[in-house]
Amino acid sequence: MCELLGMSANVPTDIVFSFTGLMRRGGETGPHRDGWGIGFYEGRGLRLFQDPQASADSEVARLVQRYPVKSTAVIGHIRQANVGAVNLANTHPFVRELWGRYWCFAHNGQLAHFEPAAGLYQPVGDTDSEAAFCDLLNRLRAAFTTMPDVAALLPLLVAACDEYRSKGVFNCLLSNGDWLFSYCSTKLACITRRAPFGPATLKDADLTVNFQAETSADDVVSIIATEPLTDNENWQLYQPGQWVLWRQGDVLAQG
Repeated sequence: MCELLGMSANVPTDIVFSFTGLMRRGGETGPHRDGWGIGFYEGRGLRLFQDPQASADSEVARLVQRYPVKSTAVIGHIRQANVGAVNLANTHPFVRELWGRYWCFAHNGQLAHFEPAAGLYQPVGDTDSEAAFCDLLNRLRAAFTTMPDVAALLPLLVAACDEYRSKGVFNCLLSNGDWLFSYCSTKLACITRRAPFGPATLKDADLTVNFQAETSADDVVSIIATEPLTDNENWQLYQPGQWVLWRQGDVLAQG
């Protein structure tokens, strides 16, 4: 299975600490050797880095670690291929434009006998993940002519994810830069860091950061990951079928 990484924050924040832990799982402390990617929203723009190489050995990953991009919404992914060849076209996260915004999506799992209806959005690669993303956007575009409020989108998003989940394993992260939607089929965890901040130690690397020295008293940063990335913090585990909508580091809605 693949692993997911998401961040929602109320101020532009770098994700180097969490990214460092995730990258080690891509071929060093974990088996996810079949590519990685990460997307950082900057205003209405999206800065995307991808590499079909194992993240633990990737020079592009090292570049991202040396260049701490700050963002309020981030989606990352490391891949262990089960559907589709190992190449750049099949590397998450996937990105499409809808209603004048970039939508970014990453999936962990596998869908059986998934044959979505044809629509405007078509996959470039041959993964079930990208096919599900395109199908989801086709559903949204058919239901609304312009960007609705996220509260109007939620019932459709949740219903679609429930349907995909019925076909296999469907853990996912989705964002349009304003909010971050997370859905758990089998496994997701999250943690929200706010004042008073303290130290955090990665499970997969010999690295500890004292967030009190890196943040202000008003900062709120939430991290979502397939598996907890630190071993000295209290991560919350999602339940199967649970979804959470994040905005600026806080929970906007959940169910």
